Amino acid sequence: MHEIERMAAFVERASWELISEDARRALKIRLLDSVGCAIGALLGKPVRAVRAQVDAFGGSGHVTLVGGGKTAPDRACFYNGTLVRYLDFMDFYAAPKQTCHPSDTIAAVLAAAEDQGRSGRDLLVAMAVAYHIQSRLIDEAPVQAKGFDHTVQQAYAVAGGVSKALGLSREQTAHAMALSGVSQQGMIVTREGHLSQWKGVASAHHAAAALHCTYLASRGMTGPLGLIEGRLGLQEALSGRFEISWEKEDFERVLRSSVKRFNSEAHTQTLVEAALELRQEHRPRPYTIERVDVDVFKQAYNIVAPGGKEAGDKDDVHTKEQADHSIPYIVAVALLDGQVSPAQYLPDRIARADVQELLHRVHTQDVRRFTRAYPDKLPSRVRISLAGGKELVREKEDYLGFHTRPLPWDGAVIKFLALTEGLTERHHAERIVDCIDRIESYDVASLTALLANVGTERHAPCNSTSEGEHHEGDRIAEEAT
Repeated sequence: MHEIERMAAFVERASWELISEDARRALKIRLLDSVGCAIGALLGKPVRAVRAQVDAFGGSGHVTLVGGGKTAPDRACFYNGTLVRYLDFMDFYAAPKQTCHPSDTIAAVLAAAEDQGRSGRDLLVAMAVAYHIQSRLIDEAPVQAKGFDHTVQQAYAVAGGVSKALGLSREQTAHAMALSGVSQQGMIVTREGHLSQWKGVASAHHAAAALHCTYLASRGMTGPLGLIEGRLGLQEALSGRFEISWEKEDFERVLRSSVKRFNSEAHTQTLVEAALELRQEHRPRPYTIERVDVDVFKQAYNIVAPGGKEAGDKDDVHTKEQADHSIPYIVAVALLDGQVSPAQYLPDRIARADVQELLHRVHTQDVRRFTRAYPDKLPSRVRISLAGGKELVREKEDYLGFHTRPLPWDGAVIKFLALTEGLTERHHAERIVDCIDRIESYDVASLTALLANVGTERHAPCNSTSEGEHHEGDRIAEEAT
């Protein structure tokens, strides 16, 4: 068989019973986290541009847009995926030579599952497939060194997860991944230098295209099955030789992904936690901070430090996209505000003199022993030099939310409620939490009905698919409608 046919067999084999209880819980946390990010991004300027285009292009369909409205599956995927991605607050997966965001696949899987009237169990199984495929390809087939983005591996993952949600045959799934994989080669320049708004939209665009290809495969469209190992295929053109024994793979890779605690680039999470701990313990006055030295591993240095190979000038920060990928800005605003959340990326906050002045006192270097520890750890050290010669130092190897110190369900709920505050009523947000917590007992339409009503006074009940099951939360929701 071709490599892509072995991947299709892996997709076909996936089932609820083969996913551990720990992985099921982790998938629910990622779903809740992604939904929270989506609601939190509803007012973003690029998000509004995407919504305007989706509305202008029209298209019949019955797939829900977060915040209300319905459209065709690929357009719903594009819009909802942009919402999940725009804040840059979603989860991530770190491998030695490349990092990705597996939650970039969720909007596509959710759209297909709603379109087909699937259950919550079906949704989680399709998510597990997508998470595993993207993560394992990031492990074994990195393409960043050749100038290509993690959306290359995402294409195969979206096609696999959507194929599972659509219930495609092994043959159809293979062609879906072939069509998607041969068509989606995003470039890393999207995330380099002075970042544009496309940084927060590109993944959603590629996911929608991969979903589009998968629907074509369901209608009999064929693709180049040898695109991975064949001449001028993925291995020869981009990744180099690799082998994955798909018949031996489990469906647990979600457990190696990490949830962001702070609204900043993935590799900065540990250093932000260190900076905030120093601030809380010592309360240094900003005017007494003479210098901040941040030691990181090479991957972080290359992407988000001034002078990094892919970073560009990280001291020249004027937009949200530049700020959340700049160690100097992130550390400076953490020390000033005591938090790194979406509020720290509002235009007025970025432009304020205090953070613009302090960020120029933040200096970054990569440390060899930190690089050797990555990606099993995310080591960082923050040293604050104060007037009078006093130094504050904190070194950490992980943070709360990293896969070595997983964020518990209660922590995910706290983050979700913070992200959705002011964008939907608290009692409605709590219904979404309850629905996702028990998603295996519901159909996907129950969740999407709740997501359609964020920010409004109309609340759809979460209808259980388990015979005879009825909960107090559902009764209250029904009375509210």
